[in-house]
Amino acid sequence: MPQPEATANSISQIIAQRIEALFGQPLAELEALADNAPDATLLAALIGSHSDLVLAERNIAFQLERLRELTSPEREIGRFTVGHILDCARRIAESVATRDAHAKSTGAVLGGLRRASAPDAQPPAVPVPAAPPTATSRTR
Repeated sequence: MPQPEATANSISQIIAQRIEALFGQPLAELEALADNAPDATLLAALIGSHSDLVLAERNIAFQLERLRELTSPEREIGRFTVGHILDCARRIAESVATRDAHAKSTGAVLGGLRRASAPDAQPPAVPVPAAPPTATSRTR
């Protein structure tokens, strides 16, 4: 059976690199930050989507290996084996669809974001407030 494309397992790595580049920190540190932040942050959403992507890729690899075992030339394909083969194929299809959906949506979000430039070394000078106008007194 032909080997899957090398890029199939690298989609999560590409997304991880893009997240690291956007936030300027390693993914492990960003995961720790996301754990301490509220769930409604963009970082937490990106980390969660990346985790789902990794899980889908792991399931693809596991199901492909199982399918290779079930269809090996040394093994006889019987009545019960056919059901297992179909189940593996279905699970692979679901995981590929999940992986592609997460990659597409996460990639679109990352494509719309830009890393903010670093703040200037010296903060801008605070303007001095203008002196209040002198009040003229009116006397009669």
